[in-house]
Amino acid sequence: MTEPAPSTPTSPTAPTVTLVIVDDHPVVRDGLRGMFEADPGFRVLGEAADGVQGVALVRALDPDVVLMDLRMPGGGGVDAIAALTRDGARARVLVLTTYDTDTDTLPAIEAGATGYLLKDAPREELFAAVRAAAEGRTVLSPAVAGRLLTRVRTPAAPADESLSAREREVIELVAKGTSNRAIAAELFISEATVKTHLTHIYAKLGAKDRAAAVAVAYERGILGRTT
Repeated sequence: MTEPAPSTPTSPTAPTVTLVIVDDHPVVRDGLRGMFEADPGFRVLGEAADGVQGVALVRALDPDVVLMDLRMPGGGGVDAIAALTRDGARARVLVLTTYDTDTDTLPAIEAGATGYLLKDAPREELFAAVRAAAEGRTVLSPAVAGRLLTRVRTPAAPADESLSAREREVIELVAKGTSNRAIAAELFISEATVKTHLTHIYAKLGAKDRAAAVAVAYERGILGRTT
């Protein structure tokens, strides 16, 4: 009688990596969970729909790695990363997002993220990144690495030159109390374009709203100068 062949044990050199997934889209969470649970080298401990829930879950479950989205209603990823860093959490945070702009990348890295990948990364690249993050190694997608390198090598622009000519026109009108609709009419652009300019202005000035942007613009001399 032939004995059955013994099963192949999991390699002792590849310990199971535990994960918490934080993303506001259920389909994304389901897809990531299914992908990782299909591999015996990973175990998903839980999911959260926003940064606040994510921080609570990480505190309760103590995973090796957190897959963190950035832009989520109810609590963004950067604030969650900063909270975990303040906590001294053991978990490494790997940002997994669709955004690779400076206004997303740099705050996440500065807050304490171990790595930053885009959601279009191949499965094997994602698996390798999670294992690297669990080991404390920094993982950056090529696009993000290029942005950071450029930022390090490029001297910061003077504060009064940080806004484009159009952005200065917008902030000047904001300072006068002009509404987005009125700004659009004044500059012959769409209201959506005004909102886009404001988003860029907030990011460049480190402001969260119109009032703060105007205050910073005055402080830096962007507003109130005579030319």
